[in-house]
Amino acid sequence: MKKSSLFLATLGLLSVTAIVIVSLVTTNRINNQDRFAVTGSGTVYAKADIANIVVGFKSGVKKTAAEATAENTKKMNNIIGALKKLDIEEKDIQTTEYTLSPVYNWTNEKGQELVGYEVSQNLTVKIRDLNKIGDVIARTTEQGANQIGSVNFTIDDEFELRNQARALAIKKAQEKARLIAEQSGMKLGKIKGFSEGSNDATPILYSNAKVMLSQEGAGMDLSEPLIPSGQNEIKVDVTLMYEVR
Repeated sequence: MKKSSLFLATLGLLSVTAIVIVSLVTTNRINNQDRFAVTGSGTVYAKADIANIVVGFKSGVKKTAAEATAENTKKMNNIIGALKKLDIEEKDIQTTEYTLSPVYNWTNEKGQELVGYEVSQNLTVKIRDLNKIGDVIARTTEQGANQIGSVNFTIDDEFELRNQARALAIKKAQEKARLIAEQSGMKLGKIKGFSEGSNDATPILYSNAKVMLSQEGAGMDLSEPLIPSGQNEIKVDVTLMYEVR
């Protein structure tokens, strides 16, 4: 009697275990349905409407820090004044570097010797009227700017352009998925996943003007240089995840 009861209990346990295993397999099939991922890229081009440029002044070597600072202050005040005369707003003029540094000379006889101090200050200027780029360079160098560079072009509001690029990317991904399904014999189901990646606006034509003027050259009447802005590229990459059968 005891053997019979033990046999029945064992058989019942095996039956329950089998049911659990079948249930787990069924659940895994549901949760791990076949998936197919496809990517697409969309790119649109637009003319830049903002120029960013670095304008600065580096003083000569002065005997004292005060003298170097005074020279820099005078020159930079004139440079900022020239920018404001061109209707560049204060919010678009930002100091991005200011350094006061000792200058040393090295000789075998005396070793390291302090010879004076110099100041370097740079402004990052946002120019909203691209027709003024040449004026900014010319007028600031007339006022003593001897460091100009890092000209780059951006788009102030990319939202709609990025939407257009995304729509193109999704369309291309869908077309690619349909073509691959036809070629491989798969049947596409519903889209079960989506991801997006994008780049910042990248200038197709990048101008990097670098002007280094001597102290003697500063203050000359300079003609405005031509700085073409070209076009910027807005690119969006998408990945679509499909069910497949």
